[in-house]
This record gives sequence, C-alpha cells and structure tokens, in this order.
Amino acid sequence: MSFTNKEILRIAMEQSAIDANCAVADFMSKQNVVVISKENKNARKYLKLPLPCNLISYGNNIVASVQEEYRAMVMSYINRYSVEHCFETPNMHVLNDALQKEKIRICFMAEYFLPDLDCLRELECGYELKVLYQEDFSTLYKEEWSNALCEKRKELDVLGVGAYDDGVLVGLAACSADCDTMWQIGVDVLPEYRRKGIASALTSRLALEILKEGKVPFYCAAWSNLKSVRNAIKSGFRPAWVEMTAKEWEVVDEMSGEIK
Repeated sequence: MSFTNKEILRIAMEQSAIDANCAVADFMSKQNVVVISKENKNARKYLKLPLPCNLISYGNNIVASVQEEYRAMVMSYINRYSVEHCFETPNMHVLNDALQKEKIRICFMAEYFLPDLDCLRELECGYELKVLYQEDFSTLYKEEWSNALCEKRKELDVLGVGAYDDGVLVGLAACSADCDTMWQIGVDVLPEYRRKGIASALTSRLALEILKEGKVPFYCAAWSNLKSVRNAIKSGFRPAWVEMTAKEWEVVDEMSGEIK
C-alpha cells in the first residue's frame, strides 16, 4: 500500500477518534471539544477505557475525552488556558488539584511521532541488520529489550529489526500491532553500543518494513526523554500529536512504586 503524509495523518486522527470516542473533524476544530470516554474494541489495545480524563491535541485545539462526572471541570480548564499551556506546569496543577479531589491524578504525558515520507529513508550503522518476526522473539523477552518488546502482550509483537555484531544481537527495534491500522515502534540498544547510529538505523528500517505491510508506524516518547525524541527525528519521524492522561490514585501509585 502506498501512503502520503496526508494519508498517514488522517489514519492517525481516525485512530485517535476511535480511542477518544469523537469525530475526526473534532481534532481540526478551532474550538475545544469535550466528549465522553467509552470502551471500543477497535481502540489501541493497551488503553483501558473508559478513561477518567485524556487530553489530546494535534495542535489546533484540545479534544478532552472524559467520564461524565468530570466534563464540567475539564471543560472549564481547557477553555481557561491556551492549548499548549494546558499540557504543562504551572497550569497543569490547576487540573491535577481538581482531579485529586476525585482521587484522580495526571499519570501520562507523551508526544507521538509519525513518519515524514519526505525524510524517512534507510540509515546505515555499520552493523548487520536482520528483519525479525514473531517466532524470532521467543527468547528475547529480557530486560535489555523491554522497550522493543512487551512480555505482557507478546501476541502483539509482530515485526522487528535486529542489529548484530558478529552474530550477537546488540540492538533491537520491534513493533506492536496496537490497532488495525497502526503499529507502535520501540527500540533498545545495549549500553556499550550506543551513540553509534544503531537506534536510528533500526527505527528507520523498521518504519519502512511496517509501511510495506500496509500499516502506519508511530513512535511515542516522553517529552523529557531527549535521547528518544532525537532518535525519532533522526529516523525520519516528526511530532504529530500529544496526550495527557489522568488515572485513578491507585494506578498512579502502583506505577510510581508507592504500592508495594
């Protein structure tokens, strides 16, 4: 399947609309939009819907997907500040303080990247690269490859590219089939092999392999993870949308190690 940048963005917005329970046109509106979060079998597999509050922006406005009881609170917040300031401190504290009264906290803040077909190309790193498939991953569910592969969702790990030094795996990029149209890339490189261009070589090659499969590759990074953001950009990806997600106290505490 042949893609254009415009088609890739449309597909991403269509998936975000499924995840958020909104219309694609909502992301292109000049006005902020609040919708009710609902379960959807076609949503990204790792999302546990409905979400208490999830703010999504493709740069035009904010679409807030919320549970009904938080509608008024969130609408007041996103209409109070400019789009970009709703996703950062100090304004973010206003929303978090209000949510905490309901035993909800801000949990995730992430930036999502899509390939720019004008920039995406296969990069070299000086190491042998091999395309890997699901059957090749069985022995690779180890800590050093935990960004590329997810042991809890093995069935979604469908395609990868490995970098080898004299037959030894030193870097791995793999993707999970998170939804019908889009596969998410994760990448790991052994510490002693970093800063050699391996991550970008793996990421760019895997993105091209995913496109050959008729799927859209996407890449997610925390805003503060500069190494990951730089890898995305070097590999031919560009920022496409951002999300800020709130979860119940118990979930946040467990993830932060507060619950033993």
